Formats: sequence, C-alpha cells, structure tokens
Amino acid sequence: MKNFALIGAAGYIAPRHMKAIKDTKNNLLAAYDKGDSVGVIDSYFPNADFFVEFERFDRHIEKLKYETDTFLDFVSICSPNYLHDAHIRFALRSGADAICEKPLVLNPWNVDKLIRVEEKTGKRIYNILQLRVHPSIIALRKKVAEGKKDKKFEVDLTYLTSRGHWYHTSWKGDHSKSGGIATNIGVHFYDMLSWIFGDVQENVVHIHEKDRAAGYLEFENARVRWFLSINSDYLPNEIKEKGQTTFRSITIDGEELEFSGGFTDLHTMVYKDILEGNGYGLEAARTAIEIVHSIRNTEPVGLKGDYHPFANGGTLEKVAKRIN
Repeated sequence: MKNFALIGAAGYIAPRHMKAIKDTKNNLLAAYDKGDSVGVIDSYFPNADFFVEFERFDRHIEKLKYETDTFLDFVSICSPNYLHDAHIRFALRSGADAICEKPLVLNPWNVDKLIRVEEKTGKRIYNILQLRVHPSIIALRKKVAEGKKDKKFEVDLTYLTSRGHWYHTSWKGDHSKSGGIATNIGVHFYDMLSWIFGDVQENVVHIHEKDRAAGYLEFENARVRWFLSINSDYLPNEIKEKGQTTFRSITIDGEELEFSGGFTDLHTMVYKDILEGNGYGLEAARTAIEIVHSIRNTEPVGLKGDYHPFANGGTLEKVAKRIN
C-alpha cells in the first residue's frame, strides 16, 4: 500500500483521483485546499487529514516523516494550472513522486526546469494523459500506425462544454492562471492528436476569445480543424433538446470516432500504469504544452484558410462533410 497526499481536494477533478487511489488499494494520508467544500473525501478516505493552509499541510507532511517515520510515496496534484509547477516541486522535495493533472505546466521551458529537479531529487513526475488509455483512442493509433505512412487524415475536433458566469470569475477565466480556454479544456485533445498523428507541422489560430477558440493543426498524418467553446449557444439543437450541456466529436475522413463512453475509470487506469512502473512523464507532456503555448501566444488570423465550420456558425452537417 502506497501513501498519497492530494493538493486541490475541492476541485472538480479531485474525486477521480481519490477514486483512483482507493481503487488501486492505496491510502490517502492528507489533503489540502484553500476551500473547505471537501465532504467528498468521506466517500473515499474519511480518516485523511485535511488542511486549508498550505503551511500547515507542509508541516504535517514533515511531522509524519520525522516523528512517525511515515513517508509519502506520491502527491496527486489537482490545483489550478498556474500552481502545478510549484506543487510538483513540493512533492519532489518531500521525497514523493508527483502525479499531476493537465496541463502539467503552462510553458515549455518549465518542462526543462523540472527535468533538472527530477535529476536532483531522483523522483519522478507523471502527467494524467487519460485519453492515451482509452480503448477507442488506442485502436485509432494502431490503425494510423499500420496504415500508409504518407496518408493525411482529414480531422475535425469539436468540443463544447457549457460553463456559467462563475467560470470567468474563477481562476479558469484568468488567462495568466489557466492559460486560456484552449489550454484549460483543450490540452488533453492536443496531446491525443499528437500521440496518434505525429509531430506538429503547422499551428494556425483562427479565433481565441474568452469563451471560444478555433484553429488548424497539421501533423505528420493529419490535417485538423478544431473548435472549442464553453458557451452553450454553440451546442447543436439536437444536443440542447436532450438537455445535455456537453458535446464532443471527432470525425476522421468524415466518419465519427466513437469515444463518448469509458471515461469514468480512465484515471484509475492511469494510476495503475504508474504504480506498475509505467506512466507518462515530462517528455510525453511536452508536445501538448508546446501546442497550447503557441496557441496562447499567436495572433489569431480570423476566418481565413481551412477553418472549422463552427467558427462561422456552421452545423454538424458541415462538420461531417469536409469543406475545403
């Protein structure tokens, strides 16, 4: 049984980490969050110590080490994006490996600095890249790898996940803290695309606003038009009529990739891989971080070239049929 601590216990994604720790039969010793709405801990580790001040959380970890010879094996990090780097460093200084949510860090040079920290401490940093363990995504990657080497797939990525006014007031609405919408809700898709289709050859941004972003990415084996939004106005009517608030679609050469199910246990699968000595580290996370950093720092060109139909009021029918 491994000992875990968790940073960011009140966040949306934290319960998936708690579940993964429990499902892999390990123990959560302590958790931290500046917010105290963390009753969900009772469903997983009611005996875990909880702190709302980082200094006391840090002190508790030190006391466990020096007074009871209780050592951390892992620190799970679910904190706001801009704090990941600092919390990863805390984990490694504490003698633990880090398991961190996406994006691992906001800037490519942070990856280089953390490689040095790994070398100095002898500890590892793992990133939650859960789409890489999704069966449908694994099958697609295998298909691409076994296909013609010079083939370029025509891909449309659409991800709409409605968020209320709170989003813009929270850290997620602050570009300096979240990296903006493309970083905050798109980074795992960019990782998936690069993992399947190879190195990035072109990165064009058509739109990058507070509630939507669109662009074009060309990889070794794919031309990708992408559109992301947290504005419910962009949801297709058929989705609204069902009372749903999220829509995700990936079409490849006009055919829909079915990967809507199987998301609930992906974090547990990632944890199992890490505990078995595998998992995805710093270099695996680098490409997606480079992509979102470029998107964040590129001036949008507007509706020019090969852009996603949703960027100009398009429909699902237009997505299904590639428009050149």
